[in-house]
Amino acid sequence: MKRALILLTVVASLTACKDDIAKAPEPVEMTDEALGHYCQMFVADHAGPKAQIHLKGYAAPLWFSQVSDAVAYVHDPERDAEITAIFVSDMERAESWAIPGTENWITVQDAMFVIESDRPGGMGVPEVIPFGSRGGAEAFQRENGGQIVIFEAVPVDYVHPDLPVMEAGDMGGHDMHGGVN
Repeated sequence: MKRALILLTVVASLTACKDDIAKAPEPVEMTDEALGHYCQMFVADHAGPKAQIHLKGYAAPLWFSQVSDAVAYVHDPERDAEITAIFVSDMERAESWAIPGTENWITVQDAMFVIESDRPGGMGVPEVIPFGSRGGAEAFQRENGGQIVIFEAVPVDYVHPDLPVMEAGDMGGHDMHGGVN
C-alpha cells in the first residue's frame, strides 16, 4: 500500500510538471504597435535589444524598449504578478543595432549578457545586451568593452540605481503582518 501511494505521488508530480511545461508561453513577434511598459512609446522606434515578459493570467506580454528596463521590472518590489517567461532579443542574430529583429527571441536562461559596455540602450541609458552564445557576447565585448554575465548576475543597481539593494529576507521595511520592521 505504501509503495502504491509513493508511486501515485510520483506520477501526480510528473503530471503537474508536464502541465507546467505545456503552459510555458512562447515568444510573441514584436509588431510596430508594441508599447514599452514604462515609457508607453513604440518599442520599435528605439534601437538596441528589446524584451518581453509574460505574466501569469495575462494573454499579452509586457514589452520593454530595452532589456535593462525588463531587468529593473523583475527586481521591482512593487511587482506582484508571477512571471512565467522572459524573452530578449538575440543580438547575435540581429540585422544591426538599429534593427534588432522582431522574431529572434531567446529566453534569459539561454542568453549571455554584456553589461558596462560603451553601447547605451535605446533610451540612452546603460544596457544589458543579450546574445545567444558566449562567442557572440565575446565578439561584442572585444569591440565595445564590458563584462559578460548570466541574467541572474546582472546587478540590480546597474539597471535601477535608485532602488535600494536588499539583503535576502529583507522586506524593505515591510513584513507579512502589516507591521514595519
